[in-house]
Amino acid sequence: MKLTLLFLFVFTLSIAFAQETNGGKKLWAKSILNQKAPELVVEKWITPKPETTGKFILVDFWATWCGPCKRAIPELNAFNKKFGDRLIVIGISDEPVETVNQLKGVKIEYYSAVDTRARVKDKLRVTGIPHCILIDPKGIVRWEGFPSLDGAALTEEVIANLLEKYK
Repeated sequence: MKLTLLFLFVFTLSIAFAQETNGGKKLWAKSILNQKAPELVVEKWITPKPETTGKFILVDFWATWCGPCKRAIPELNAFNKKFGDRLIVIGISDEPVETVNQLKGVKIEYYSAVDTRARVKDKLRVTGIPHCILIDPKGIVRWEGFPSLDGAALTEEVIANLLEKYK
């Protein structure tokens, strides 16, 4: 009984605070949590450019050759569908448009762009992908990291809590 209560308490705290701190979470990028996000610069939009004013923005740095990146696409599609009224999901690859357009096996249902010069990715010093940042409507990064990292995954519940907390 005590163990169950302790587990529920810890689980509730982890959701309530979502990602107030990294808590030692492994990152493959420079941490900018609770800081102003860099300006989103892309070379070319594959989809129409989204209107982001007043919205949360989830940016996914990814590549077509990256297995974990491709496995994350259905979940990003689900986030886009579930939270689309308040959340803009954007995938940014540093590959050419032609390469991204040749992606087989999964369909991207959110906004997509390329930046072959990897300007924002380099500014964040991303060394491992997929790497996501969730930006609140005021431009502050509220979540960062590898979206499916065991014990620190970006889930619908984490997103819902952050959208509610920083609206």
